[in-house]
Amino acid sequence: MMTKLHRTLNARLDKAVWEYKMLQDNDGVLFAVSGGADSMALLDLFHFRFDVYGKNIKFHAVYVDLGFGDAASERCRTMQHYFDEKNVTSKIIETDIGPYAHSEKNRENPCFLCTRIRRKKIFETAEEFGCNKIVFGHHKDDITETLLLNMIMNREISTMPPMLEVFQGKYSILRPFVFVEEDLIKKYVYERNLPSFDQLCPTDGHSKRQYIKTLLSQLETDYKGAKENIFASMKRVKTDYLL
Repeated sequence: MMTKLHRTLNARLDKAVWEYKMLQDNDGVLFAVSGGADSMALLDLFHFRFDVYGKNIKFHAVYVDLGFGDAASERCRTMQHYFDEKNVTSKIIETDIGPYAHSEKNRENPCFLCTRIRRKKIFETAEEFGCNKIVFGHHKDDITETLLLNMIMNREISTMPPMLEVFQGKYSILRPFVFVEEDLIKKYVYERNLPSFDQLCPTDGHSKRQYIKTLLSQLETDYKGAKENIFASMKRVKTDYLL
């Protein structure tokens, strides 16, 4: 029996897919699943709606393990079982990206390098499976945080768009959780008893993004509705009043 939360998330997914025209007939779609609550919930929700968004859409999944700790093989087994349960063609990639990005050999920001190499593996898998769409589990809060992160840290007004063409249109990156808050996703994962785990990254909780997340949380405490207002402002940009 479908719960109220499940219906709510379905409605918000539908809004994102239809509003941004994310999917078309005959698409090849690759879910980039990290093992975290966001991407696990997204694949679970789409599993119930594979036939809703178009005809002959082929869905695939990829998991890239970053290599932190001693549980890489266990994480990979968990993901393979999950993909098999959803009857999704998948690929599991074990790497040492994380430890390398945090080693003395890397002079770049560890998060930047880790993300760059992981993305490369994902695009290679999309090529292998013949996919033209790649789905990430970034949610509404991620998009709001990225806006502030780029303004404060990178001196630009930009964020992660719900749909973005890359490599001259060869691929489109989709973020169907654009209208879904993080707390709803966590509630859904608990309600559905979905497996989820983190990658044991030593940077978690100490990154610039975590600083922005904490800042937004404090803003929301002081001014209820602040996060929703910031998110809504991205659709009300008055360019005549900018430099």
